[in-house]
This record gives sequence, C-alpha cells and structure tokens, in this order.
Amino acid sequence: MKKDTKNNYRIESDSIGEKKLAAESYFGINTIRALENFSLSRKKVHPDLIKSIAMIKYAAAQTNQEIDLLETDKAEAIKSAAQEIIEGEFDHLFKLDALQGGAGTSSNMMVNEIIANRALEIMGHQKGEYKYLHPNDDVNKGQSTNDVYPTALRIAVLNLLKKLTESIANLQDALQKKEKEFAGVIKLARTQLQDAVPITLGQEFSAYAEAVNRDRWRLYKITDRLKKINLGGTAVGTGLNTSWAYIYKIAKNIRAVSGLSLAHSENMIDITQNMDIFVEVSGLLKSAAVNLNKIANDLRLLASGPKGGLAEISLSEVQAGSSIMPGKVNPVICEMINQLVIEVISGDQAITLAAKEGQLELNAFAPSIAHHLLTMIEEMTNGIDIFINKTITKVEANPERCRELLEGSLAQLTALVPHIGYDNAVKIAKKVLKDDNKNIKELIVEEGLLSEAQLEELLTVEKMTGLYNL
Repeated sequence: MKKDTKNNYRIESDSIGEKKLAAESYFGINTIRALENFSLSRKKVHPDLIKSIAMIKYAAAQTNQEIDLLETDKAEAIKSAAQEIIEGEFDHLFKLDALQGGAGTSSNMMVNEIIANRALEIMGHQKGEYKYLHPNDDVNKGQSTNDVYPTALRIAVLNLLKKLTESIANLQDALQKKEKEFAGVIKLARTQLQDAVPITLGQEFSAYAEAVNRDRWRLYKITDRLKKINLGGTAVGTGLNTSWAYIYKIAKNIRAVSGLSLAHSENMIDITQNMDIFVEVSGLLKSAAVNLNKIANDLRLLASGPKGGLAEISLSEVQAGSSIMPGKVNPVICEMINQLVIEVISGDQAITLAAKEGQLELNAFAPSIAHHLLTMIEEMTNGIDIFINKTITKVEANPERCRELLEGSLAQLTALVPHIGYDNAVKIAKKVLKDDNKNIKELIVEEGLLSEAQLEELLTVEKMTGLYNL
C-alpha cells in the first residue's frame, strides 16, 4: 500500500492494477471495484446476509487461532471487528448492490476488507496497512466465497424464518379467536360466487386458520435441511487448503456464534453447487402467500359495500379512500397483502430461474437468490404483522346483514332436502324465484311438506351448518 498523507489518500493494488482510496476508508480495492461495477439499483445486499458473513469471519478467526494458524492479536482484532458488524455498527457502509456478478465474491470481500481495516485500527495500525493484517490471508483464511456465501445465506434464512413463523403463528391465533367470536353468526356460504348453503362466519375463519397452520408447519419442517453447511469445503467442496481439524472446529464455533444447530453436510460439494434448498423454501413461501391472498380477497369481498355490496363484515377504517368521493374507505391493508403476494410469487419465479442456471461446481447467480429470498421472508413477516394488527383483530361481524342475505336466498332449502325431497325443493325454489313476495318457510307449510314446528327444529344454526355432526 502507498499512502499520501498530504492528499489524504492511499493506493491499493490487485491483479488488474491500482486504485486510489480515501486514507480513512474501510473499503479496500475489491469493494471499490464492486461499487463501480454493480451500480445497478437501490437494492442493497441484505443486512442479515452481511451479519451472517461476519459471524463466519468470527468463527473462522476463532478456529484458526485454536489450531495455531492465526496469531492471537490478529484473531482477537478480527473477532472484535466482526462482532461490531454483527451488532450493526457498520450498517451504513454496506451499500453494495444486491445484484452482482461473481457468485457473491464482492459481498465476501467487502466484509473481509471492512473487518481487516477495522481490525487494523483496533491493533493500532493505519487502514490499508495489510502487512500487519490482510483481508485475504488473515480474515479469509481457510475460506472461499463458495463455502462462506451458501452458509451465510442459510444462517440468514434460518434467522428470518424464525421471525416469519412466529408471525404466522400469531396470525393463526388471531384467526382462531375470530373463529370463536363468530361461532354463532350464521350466514350464506357461496360456491363459484353463487348462493350455496348456510355456514357460520366462525366456520369460514376456521378454514383460514387451518390453512395458515399448514404454512407454519411446512416452514418449520424445512429448517433441518437448511442447517447443513459446507464451511471448510473452500472453492468447490473438496476441502482444499483446510484440514479436518479446521472443519471440525469451525462447525462448533459457528454454532456458538450463530446460536443455530448447524452441521456439516455429508457432501459439501453438493452444498457448494446446488441451490435447490432455496427453491424449496421459496416454494413454501409462495404457498403461504397463496393462502394469505385468499384470506385478503375473501375479507375484501365480505366487507364490500358498505351499502351496495355484501357488507357481512366490517374492516377497520385506517385511512380515507378517495380524493373525490366523500366518506369512501377502501380495504387498503388487504390490497397491500394482495400486492405483497404478487411480489412473493414473482420472487419465487426469479429464484427458480437463478437456481436452474448453476453450472458444474458453482452457481454464479446466488446473489439474486439471496436478494429475492431474504426480501420475500422479511416482507412477508412485516406484511403479516400489519395484517394482524390493522385488519384481522379488528374484523367485526354484521349478524343482521348475514341473516338477511341468508334468508333472502335459497340456501335453507338445501338443508331441508333430506326432509322434503329434492323435487319438492326444486318446486319451492322456482316459486320463490318467480315471486319475491313468496317465503320459503310459508310455501313449505302451505304445501303441507313440513309444519312450522318441524321447520323451527330443522333450521337451527347447528343443523343448517353441520355443527351438530362435529
């Protein structure tokens, strides 16, 4: 490194040439080149991925210290710098675009260089004085981007999935509370948007809760497969330039740093080159998003109105809905969920396409997979939390409207078919449809098919909705 104290810059070099950097910059030449090359968007490398890479640097320094491959002063400085990144103290520095070539090498080197320069500071040296502590030789010792990046992505996904599954569990709980609250609200069920049979509003919410429960368990079960790592596999998973002592100890150390029960895969070559586990996670997120969309759509439809629609439920009013129509309030939180779902499904497609492009011993498009997957998980978590707090917990039933629409339909006839026969039920239905003044119950009594007492007994909430069978 050359340094010009007068002009306050330093010069770093690599195999391509030299670069002038600000003397106090924590970046190195690799980071500067990456920032110049990948100025594509405002989408930055996800902070949880950065923190996960820093955890690996901490564990690697600890491991190399334990097997006498790294001096104690260097190891301690690297660990201190890595810990600061884990705690978010350098979040403002990580401005590298998420969509980058090189299979994540730029992200790995950015962390290596920032840790190296911060560690040099801790040791009492100037930034860029790599003869005392080097980004590659010391911070990256025993590692390659190709074992660091897939492992870091697994750690980040596991940590974010934990938050997501907690949010999904909270959503299930909120739906189940509404199931109980609306247990006695009888209404009209619809199939293909046509009048069908009686149901309770609570039964509808029970179906939502059960679907969400499946999503929670699907995501919970996949975590075991995500805990397989390839640290120590270096470039292609064969373990070149590492030792069994390193491989064994780094597994122990990364478990301690991350707090996750990580273990080496029996085939680290597989973990290095194949991205199908992330496609699987993405697919489960898409399944959960489909269920979210169904719930949001149903709530919008059931709350349509307030005068010209179904209006069987009311949603919380969170903001004015029109710049021209007085008093209009829209189901904006449900609409937000609908758009979130579009993002998730689009992200799943992007992950699928990126994963299938892997060639031989590596997939160069892991940064795209990381960006979409981590963003999807985080946005779903945030979206579900908002959905719970601003919509689900505040849903109110309109029992009178529910009863009005039910009794104005032919749905009660279906419940009576076993008692009056299908053909008789059809005749009654035709008469009701021809004349709005005709009442199903009155016609049945007039035709002598059932008495008023029998109708009262048969048309209870329990019998019409099948609850007596449960």
